[in-house]
Amino acid sequence: MKSYILSGIQQMGIGVMNVEEAWKWYINQFGMDCRIFEDEAVANLMLPYTGGEPRSRHAVLALNLQSGGGFEIWQYKGRDPLKIKEEIRIGDLGIIACKMKVKNIQQALRLYQKNGIAVPAEATADPAGKMTFFMKDPYGNIFQLVEASDWFRDEKKITGGSYGAIIGVSDIDRSRVIYSDILGYDEVVYDSTGIFNDLSEIPGGNKECRRVLLRRSKAFSGPFSKVLGKSELELISTTGIPGKKIYEGRFWGDPGFIHLCYDMHGMDELKNFCESKGFPFTVDSKKSHEGNSFDMGEAAGHFSYIQDPDGTLIEFVETHKVPILRKLGWYLDLRKRNPDKSLPDWILNTLRFSKVKS
Repeated sequence: MKSYILSGIQQMGIGVMNVEEAWKWYINQFGMDCRIFEDEAVANLMLPYTGGEPRSRHAVLALNLQSGGGFEIWQYKGRDPLKIKEEIRIGDLGIIACKMKVKNIQQALRLYQKNGIAVPAEATADPAGKMTFFMKDPYGNIFQLVEASDWFRDEKKITGGSYGAIIGVSDIDRSRVIYSDILGYDEVVYDSTGIFNDLSEIPGGNKECRRVLLRRSKAFSGPFSKVLGKSELELISTTGIPGKKIYEGRFWGDPGFIHLCYDMHGMDELKNFCESKGFPFTVDSKKSHEGNSFDMGEAAGHFSYIQDPDGTLIEFVETHKVPILRKLGWYLDLRKRNPDKSLPDWILNTLRFSKVKS
C-alpha cells in the first residue's frame, strides 16, 4: 500500500535563456504572477544531468492562483544554455507539451488571437471529443490549452496554471509503471491509434501514433492541493521508429521543458515504492544532506528525481518551509501540520500578497 501523499503538479520546469524576459511573457499570457521563491545559487546535486559539475543558476517558481501547477523558470548563469537543434515533433521522447487549464476554450482562443499569438483559426476535438488547441511561446515551447472546471480563486484571468503534460515515450505500457502506478494516473480516458486532427498544428502531427490520456481516480490531497488542482497526462508513441530524445546531448536546465514536478509528503516511503517498481531515485537531496532540509532561498524541503524509461525527469518536492507573507516575515512550517489536509483557504489566499507585475 502506498503511504506517500501527492498534492498535485507543483510546477513544470522550463529552461530559458533569460528569466526576466520569459517570466514577463508567462505573466502576461498565462497569469503566472505569484512568486513562491526566487533564488540564485549553485545546483550542486544535479550532477548526473549537468555534465558532472555544479552549475550556477537563477530560478523562479511562479503560480497562477486561480488554480493549476506553477512554472519553475530556470536559467544557467556562467554557461551559455544550449538550444535544441531541431524542432520538437510528435514521436520525440520527452515532454512535448505543457497542458494549461482554461475556463472557456473559445474565449481563450479569441484572446490569444487578439494578442497576436500564432494560434489556429478554430479549436479542434481530441479523441474524447473535448475541444482544444495548441500554441507556442516565443522560445518554441508547445502549450496545449485544455478546458477545466476546478478553480480555487477568480482573478478574472482566462487561464490557470499547468494542467499536466504530453509526454513522448517509446513504450506506453512500460512507461505506465511510472505514470499510473507511481504518480497515480490510473484512469484511461482514451487509448486511440491513428492520425488525429487536433495534432495537425504540431510538427509530426500528421503521422500515425498511439495516444493514451490518463487521469487520477483518486483526488490529490495535501497542503496545496486546492490551489494545484486536478491534472492529466497524455502519453504518445509513434507506430514507427521513435524520434530523438529531446535532451540528448544537452543538460537539464537547457531551454525547454526540463522536468515535471510533484508536491508531496513521505519521501522515504516514495523512495521505497519507486525502488520496488524498478525506478530508483537518481537524485536525492535528503540523502545528500543527511536528512536536513535543502535550502531553496525563500523555501526549504527535500527533493528527488526519477526518470522514465526514455530519460524524462520527474521531480518530487517535500516542502518544509514556504513564504506566506514576506513583508511580515511569515514563513509556514509544513512539518507541523497534518500532511493529508489542505491548508485553510484564508492561508492559501494570503499567497496573493506575493504577486508581482510584469
